[in-house]
Amino acid sequence: MVYDLIIVGGSAAATTAGIYAVRRGLNFKIITKEFGGEVATSGEIGNWPGIATTDGIALAEQFRAHLKFYNVEPEVGVEVEHVVKQDDGLFLISAKKNGTAVEYQAKTVIVTTGVHPRELNIPGEKEYRTKGVSYCTTCDGPIFGRKITATIGGGNSALESALMLADICSKVYVINKNAYFKGEDVLIKNLQKKSNVEIIYNAKATQIIGEQFVNALKYQDQTSVEHELAVSGIFVHIGQLPNSHVVPANIERDAFGQIKVSANCETNIPGLYAAGDVTDVPFKQIVIAAGQGCIATLSAVQYLNRLK
Repeated sequence: MVYDLIIVGGSAAATTAGIYAVRRGLNFKIITKEFGGEVATSGEIGNWPGIATTDGIALAEQFRAHLKFYNVEPEVGVEVEHVVKQDDGLFLISAKKNGTAVEYQAKTVIVTTGVHPRELNIPGEKEYRTKGVSYCTTCDGPIFGRKITATIGGGNSALESALMLADICSKVYVINKNAYFKGEDVLIKNLQKKSNVEIIYNAKATQIIGEQFVNALKYQDQTSVEHELAVSGIFVHIGQLPNSHVVPANIERDAFGQIKVSANCETNIPGLYAAGDVTDVPFKQIVIAAGQGCIATLSAVQYLNRLK
């Protein structure tokens, strides 16, 4: 089967793209490794219009329910390997589903593959991943109730991590390599009010120590003196890297590997669009990703109309 549109991904941009695709009567499919993406790993969310406060898991469930309302069921468990535009103008999407090779063909494609966590690349990080080292506080934070933990980072995701942990842990260290936070003022002020949170500025994590599980974190201060903190869990929130490896090699990317898009979410390859955090849009926000999902689908509709 040749689809009008294949949407690759399963978060805010993909959901909005799917909603507009069904309302425009397109023959389309959403394929994704897992539904929810980075939205599902977010903590408290207070900037989604119409909902004063929610969390990532709840919002992702609402996304899925909205698609279900339109009888759209994303195909989950599909890990896309690459997207290629063939000589006949159609796109071939090669993927694996439960270890089995699968392929899809479409006239247009929207890539909404998002990002993945940046790693520290320090000794002990890989060895203790899932054994005390986590990149998702929403997912793993509850495991560390009444324990001592450390959050590494200085942006919104690190601030949200520390705020969540402060409510369930006996002690939370925040390791920030800078002398200030880069996140929103309201999050910074809320964190500074927490009596069980200790913020360590100008600090660089150097080693994760453990036996079967994590039991300590080493860091250097601005004078290069090394310190050691006894912790049971370490949450790494130091930024994200784009999942742009699936797109053709000749697609235009910026220096960070993000897919370059026009105001209409077009890439330099006709019929191939990108939306959300995988693009070079400067602000990584759920509402922006959703908006780009809308724009990408409407652009795809215009492209399809020109093919008729």
